[in-house]
Amino acid sequence: MVFARVSGASTTTAAEEAEAVRRKDVSVFPLATPLIAGPGTMGALILLVAGASGDAWRIAQVLVALAAVLGLTLALLLAADRTRKVVGVTGLNVIARVFGVLLAALAVQFLLEGLAAVGLVRGTALP
Repeated sequence: MVFARVSGASTTTAAEEAEAVRRKDVSVFPLATPLIAGPGTMGALILLVAGASGDAWRIAQVLVALAAVLGLTLALLLAADRTRKVVGVTGLNVIARVFGVLLAALAVQFLLEGLAAVGLVRGTALP
């Protein structure tokens, strides 16, 4: 993501493009679903509900937050095509690189916090 190299995950082959021209509907698999409701999301939701300790108000807050995030995700997915047209290819590459750097920073932070939690490092300088 940071170096903008093509990984093959988001490109299509010539055979796929030819099939897309022939067919009216090329949708096969909801690609966003594993990312939206994947194991990380489910794990976080379980931890948040477990942290509520049976308090109905806190569980309701978690569910409202979940609904808000899903609503925002739906709005962003619906606006994705218009956004792509507005920002163009260069804008998309810039956005992908910025989010790649943020993702790398989060990964380093999680790694350092994990090492600190098991006592392999003294602590992290990250807030």
